[in-house]
Amino acid sequence: MGNEKTILCIGAGYVGGPTMAMIALKNPDYKVIVVDINSKRIDAWNSEELPIYEPGLLEVVHNVRDKNLFFSTDVENSIKEAHIIFVSVNTPTKMFGYGEGYAADLQYWEKTARQILKLSDASKIIVEKSTLPVKTAEAMERILNSNEKGIIFDVLSNPEFLAEGTAIKDLEDPDRVLVGSRETESGLRARNKIVQLYSSWIGKEKILTSNVWSTELSKLTANAFLAQRISSINSIAALCEETGANVHEVAHAVGTDSRIGPKFLNASVGFGGSCFKKDIFNLVYLCRHYGLDEVADYWESVVKMNEYQVERFVLKMLKSMFNTIAGKKIALFGFAFKANTGDTRESPAIYVAKKLLNEMANVVITDPKALENAKIELKEFDGNVEYCPDPYEAAKNAHAIAVLTEWECYKSLDYKKIFESMEKPTFIFDGRNTLPHKDLFEIGFNVIPLGMPELSHF
Repeated sequence: MGNEKTILCIGAGYVGGPTMAMIALKNPDYKVIVVDINSKRIDAWNSEELPIYEPGLLEVVHNVRDKNLFFSTDVENSIKEAHIIFVSVNTPTKMFGYGEGYAADLQYWEKTARQILKLSDASKIIVEKSTLPVKTAEAMERILNSNEKGIIFDVLSNPEFLAEGTAIKDLEDPDRVLVGSRETESGLRARNKIVQLYSSWIGKEKILTSNVWSTELSKLTANAFLAQRISSINSIAALCEETGANVHEVAHAVGTDSRIGPKFLNASVGFGGSCFKKDIFNLVYLCRHYGLDEVADYWESVVKMNEYQVERFVLKMLKSMFNTIAGKKIALFGFAFKANTGDTRESPAIYVAKKLLNEMANVVITDPKALENAKIELKEFDGNVEYCPDPYEAAKNAHAIAVLTEWECYKSLDYKKIFESMEKPTFIFDGRNTLPHKDLFEIGFNVIPLGMPELSHF
């Protein structure tokens, strides 16, 4: 029989680990178990070197680990014990068969559903935490409730809205929490239990409830809208470069409109991370499935603009450095897809590095948190890339620096010292527009930002 005060999360990744740590912290009367088949990941969660970097996460884990939060590889017994099961397994983009390159690959999700069904001997609440296509809950419901044991499974949707680098802050004080369920007596009762979990620290006005399909679609739509804003300002950055306008000034003017607001209007080398591209492609696939081709084309253009921006950045580098970078050392400052995380999934830096390597450049990568993941992303170039924790050493004898992650530490470096150690002429390509361009120019750098006039000594 499942213990009503036991919560299980299947999947100990970027979502499952931090979310369950916060739920355990705020609900000390609950036992919270996080399981994963990856024993190395579980060992890391039980150590001082957590498998993911998030500011404040280690402190939260310290407060609850081995008290009411437990990390384990014992999936089977944990499923039997728990009454509430959050499913946070990997749902990558499908790379085979129908929907290749667009649809979500749900094989791990379905295996998990069947495992829950096999091992359960009492009714349970199942909560989708992974980002999934609309109507996925219905499929899981059909699998689980096909049993002959008389067990009832209520399947809810509770998508995450965590931004890597601020996940603990987002969990502590979220803009909103969505909980979707069937609007049946049983479904509403299950929904209320999940609402009560979050109500222990979040105001009821921030906990939004709906039917399960609206909740699933809200998650995809939110990420699509955020990515759309980035692609929109990046498209304007390209126009700014041709007209002499300054994208910072344009973004500020646009962002002061209360109907638009200033967030996600920073021109950059492009968006990355595990969610934006994947969720947009899920949306595109759904639209095509329902015959909404024009809608699908609209959202797919957001990803195409992102790809164009990354390609454009590399071409700017090549053109500025006299149309050849073969044999030239180029230091990449940052490899994570954003600051304050070690996550490199879909990072623009992956594409930039591969393009530079294919142009026969000598690439050295520095990043405070992401070097190990960078090595995995570029394993096909093993031996041809240098990884250096020290940005000063990375820039030594380099012809150019490309800033690809907006780490705060890069703003306070001694760029006069860096300039003196580099080959001349010296270039900085600011893919995040975060450095003091005029100061760098006065030191002697040729500064090539995005969406602003270049500062060149030629």
